[in-house]
Amino acid sequence: MTRYVALLRGINVGGVRIKMADLAALFTDLGFGNVRTVLASGNVLFDADDTAVDLKRSIERALTDRFGYDAYVFVHPQSYLSAVADAYPFDEHVDGRHAYVLFVADESVFGELAALTDTLDPAVERIAVGDGVVYWEVEKGETIGSVFGKKIGASRFKAVTTNRNLRTVRKLV
Repeated sequence: MTRYVALLRGINVGGVRIKMADLAALFTDLGFGNVRTVLASGNVLFDADDTAVDLKRSIERALTDRFGYDAYVFVHPQSYLSAVADAYPFDEHVDGRHAYVLFVADESVFGELAALTDTLDPAVERIAVGDGVVYWEVEKGETIGSVFGKKIGASRFKAVTTNRNLRTVRKLV
């Protein structure tokens, strides 16, 4: 049995609203053990025997069937999130800055985003590449308006990226 984390993209922002009790019930109905939601932004801890790839498919299908939206889910062993958090390359305690982790499920998108590294203004933001993630430090108030923020906000990345504050990632481990 493996402890997994499911990161749901795009819920409880915009038009898709899911109560965490309903989300936990869906994961329990799927037969997963020790289900627990973390925050109201679509983070679920659970135990399962299947592979992350199989879990992703079944969870996305169940979410779409039950809640009627195009679900995009990232499923990782909890140990992976622990390693990702531990590898954050910037000082996460700088006043006036946000620390984020962008999970990327597509190699071509990963490469495209990583290529922005040397084009960003470090006074506003900077990125670094990790294991399947892009670490992002950005000035508070610039998250949506920064070069990287605008890039990752593109609708074509919706199915293959999800972003979490580093504090949230730490809560998940």
